[in-house]
Amino acid sequence: MKQLLLSLCLLVIFSCTRQQHQLSNSQQSFYKSIANHCGKSYAGKVIFPSDGKDPFAGQALTMHVASCSDTTIRIPFHVGADKSRTWVLNKTAEGLQLKHDHRHEDGTPDEVTMYGGIALASEDKLEQRFPADAYTAQLIPAAATNEWTMALSPDGKTFSYILKRDNQLRFRADFDLTKPL
Repeated sequence: MKQLLLSLCLLVIFSCTRQQHQLSNSQQSFYKSIANHCGKSYAGKVIFPSDGKDPFAGQALTMHVASCSDTTIRIPFHVGADKSRTWVLNKTAEGLQLKHDHRHEDGTPDEVTMYGGIALASEDKLEQRFPADAYTAQLIPAAATNEWTMALSPDGKTFSYILKRDNQLRFRADFDLTKPL
């Protein structure tokens, strides 16, 4: 009886551990593709809006694939001298998660931070779309319909970060993966 109980406990622990970071094949492939850039930085540019009225217009954009583990990739996103933003990709039981970590200069969390969502089910290994989760909708009601997309071009030369709200394009930045900084 003890042996059976021990076996069941180990099975439950193993199942919970496996489920904790279970990603679809496309999410796992996307995660691995991003992790392949770990330790590298890339310059980017605003693609949309192109009217120059975006607060990021005319500023240097840089993404740093700064740290990568089996469960988390942290990608600081700098806009000019502003280093307050980090994209965080996490493996969760629900799938691949994107969170936006915003910090003050002293490292303390901004009051609007850790918003994002879980990637939609998709077979696309080059693109993951993250609709706003319930936490985001509560934290930023106007962002309840947000959908963030992270995409790699088929030739592997470009990384794109895209924001849609109410299914309308609000922002897109492309980063040149052929020229690490």
